[in-house]
Amino acid sequence: MLPKVPVPPLKQTLDTYLKCVQHLVKEEQFKKTKAIVEKFGAPGGVGEVLQKKLLERRDKTTNWVYDYWLEDMYLNNRLALPVNSSPVMVFPKQTFRDRKDALRFAARLIRGVLDYAALIDARALPVDFARGQLAGTPLCMEQYYRLFNSYRHPGLKTDTLEVQMNAASSAPQHIIVACKNQFFVLDVVANSKQLIETEILSQLEKIMTMAENAAERLPPFGILTTDGRTEWAQARDALTKDQANRDSLALIESGLCVVCLDEPSGLDPRDTNRALLMLHGGGREKNGANRWYDKSMQFVVGMDGICGFVCEHSAFEGIVMVQCSEYLMKYITGSPSKMAKASTARELPPPRRLLWKCNPHIQGLLAASGDRLQKLVNNLDMDVFKFNVYGKEFIKKQKMSPDAFIQVALQLAFYKCNRRLVATYESASIRRFQQGRVDNIRSATLEALAFVMSMTDERATFSDLEKMRRLIDAINAQTNYTIKAITGLAIDNHLLGLLRIAKELNMEKPEIFCDETYLASNQFILSTSQVPTTVEMFCCYGPVLPNGYGACYNPQSDHIIFCVSSFWENTGTSSAVLVKALNESLLELRDLCSRSSAAATKRADSGQGAGQRHKSGK
Repeated sequence: MLPKVPVPPLKQTLDTYLKCVQHLVKEEQFKKTKAIVEKFGAPGGVGEVLQKKLLERRDKTTNWVYDYWLEDMYLNNRLALPVNSSPVMVFPKQTFRDRKDALRFAARLIRGVLDYAALIDARALPVDFARGQLAGTPLCMEQYYRLFNSYRHPGLKTDTLEVQMNAASSAPQHIIVACKNQFFVLDVVANSKQLIETEILSQLEKIMTMAENAAERLPPFGILTTDGRTEWAQARDALTKDQANRDSLALIESGLCVVCLDEPSGLDPRDTNRALLMLHGGGREKNGANRWYDKSMQFVVGMDGICGFVCEHSAFEGIVMVQCSEYLMKYITGSPSKMAKASTARELPPPRRLLWKCNPHIQGLLAASGDRLQKLVNNLDMDVFKFNVYGKEFIKKQKMSPDAFIQVALQLAFYKCNRRLVATYESASIRRFQQGRVDNIRSATLEALAFVMSMTDERATFSDLEKMRRLIDAINAQTNYTIKAITGLAIDNHLLGLLRIAKELNMEKPEIFCDETYLASNQFILSTSQVPTTVEMFCCYGPVLPNGYGACYNPQSDHIIFCVSSFWENTGTSSAVLVKALNESLLELRDLCSRSSAAATKRADSGQGAGQRHKSGK
């Protein structure tokens, strides 16, 4: 049994909070914040009352922060899921000779999904163990059980995450296939026996033929799921007035996953374009409506070889998505295709097209959703950058944590562009605890600021020795905060918990949470995460703020893949400019480390030489 996530000591959180924000706000503002925080944490003060209630909540629940965090991070967020919330996994470009080849790949993928889902149902997946800092601890596996049976329902004010924790007997028996913006039900079980690969292929071919029948083509209802959550909730209310629509929605919601058979995009398949197409489908003119974003897993197979998958993020974290995609890629490329004909070909009922009833009002909603998706597509500035000079092996040789090193490089790059640091989010897994999800590593540390200032000082005031000392301090600060976060002792979840308890007690919102500093400290202009893979593929997502950056990175032994995103509408951000600064920063860090180790070797040699001369002169 894993331990429960702790509630950190109140004083520790308040001290850390002040340390995290002091160098990011003006001196006058910080004085005000310090007084507010001291009052909140004073003996017999509001903080103590809330802390006591939070400790009681910990005793009564499996995970005291889970619901608070889920609502705050995802369900209350009203932004559209594509780009803003749903991360994607981008597979290497596939080479398909023709459509049949693409459908073979899709059939194999579906077969792999069924095998993986069976492992999950049987609770037969091997337990994950922590890697990196404090490696070797077993991790909570609960997120895996939500991969194929979750659905995010849109709500007018807040969404709900529905999870069917069924017995294996009532596990989903169908998947949804999207093709040319039409949706089809593909039963994966016939006469109590799962379909084999050839049968799945034959069903996909039938779907392709049905989708090409223009006479039966229905409007692109998937586009509604690309909209803001409140807009989609209102549209869904309009849809459910008709029984046919209710039936179609029920089938989508209860399916195992969605498989999107995409039309060729007409774009050059370089990394950046594949990332963009995975994130938003290229808008309504391309494959933007060939999706159903509420579903937790959408596998995309483009006829032009652009493949990957899209995840609804409220149900699970990136690592679960990675494990699933690596299993599938190994399944697809590994064993020889199981296209052997079944000894007796079964007569399978044809796949069914989902029917939708439309009216002028719904027609208007479809058009409006399409317009808003197009605006999002035109706004996303994405740059996938493969840094080829070195990877994590070089960093390990410096006896440094690759993750901490890359985070410091990101701070240096941001500082080069903006001459300041900003509140930074790096996700930290708390799966060491029951039902653990994530907390935040605040990477814009005081030590990182001291280091980046020494590196960008035009007067060349700082010696390499001093820069190196500051780099080591920055890396240690980052590593220590990481350890705090993964052991449940970071500040973001704790402060959220205190805020939510105050709300539940109908208290006036405590001053600490109305303070300008607190509000600014939760605007993550730099939103980052490490998503390493062992198979060739990469993860990416959009920024969380209109003036922000998303920065996802995948460190490999001899290179690092960065996916940097921002919005064109904001003139203060540019993905290409940040990438250029990141490239410079990584080269400068390497040069500093190389010069320092050469100098250290020289010092050691001259020290040794002096020692030997001394001996011989005896």
